[in-house]
Formats: sequence, structure tokens, C-alpha cells
Amino acid sequence: MNTTPSPAADFPDGASPEVPDIGDIPAVEVVLTVAMHLMTASAVACGLTVNDDGTAREPDLAEARILINALAALVSASAPDLGSVHAAPLRDGLTAVQRAFREASTIPDPPGQGPGEKWTGPVV
Repeated sequence: MNTTPSPAADFPDGASPEVPDIGDIPAVEVVLTVAMHLMTASAVACGLTVNDDGTAREPDLAEARILINALAALVSASAPDLGSVHAAPLRDGLTAVQRAFREASTIPDPPGQGPGEKWTGPVV
């Protein structure tokens, strides 16, 4: 017998949450959501989080490089359409993870060749 409750059991009267149609979500929200996921994953890959037991997470700089490159390309390409209100915080977050990558790396990339710097220019 299956004892797993159905998702509708979590809502009054058996109702379920409405999932918005992707076509109804403004493009700015989609870009910001994707950027935040990339930024969060980049921070985790740079070792900026802790494990469940409170120990420092080991950085995975190969993964971080891929994520930061994708984030930099997205932010750089979309910034003109997002406007400064949305683009400025994304640029700040991008710079923060780029710096975190540099700090975590034992073999520094030459200026302008770090992750995302193809799109952002050198980060010091």
C-alpha cells in the first residue's frame, strides 16, 4: 500500500498550486532567476558554503569556471536590456564570485584570463 501523500494533500480542499505558464513570466524575471541560480552554484563551487556538518566545503574550481563563464556571458549579453536597476546587482555578484575563484585558486590565471573575464575584462 502506498503511504506517500499526494501533492494535493498539502493544500486545503485538495487544491494544488498554480504553476505559471513560462510564456506569462516576464523575460527580465527569467533572466534574473537563471542568473541567481548560476551565481549561487558558482559560490558553492568556489567553496563559499559549508557542509551539513559545519565543515568548509572543498572548492571545485573546474565546475566554478564553467558556471562563472556562463554567468558572465549571460550578464554581459543581457545587461543592456535589463537596465541598471537589475544589471548592477548581477554585475556585483558576478565580480564577487570571480574574486572568490581567484582567492580559492592556488594557480592564478593571468589577468584577463580568469573565468568570465573574456566578457567582463580583468577582475582584480
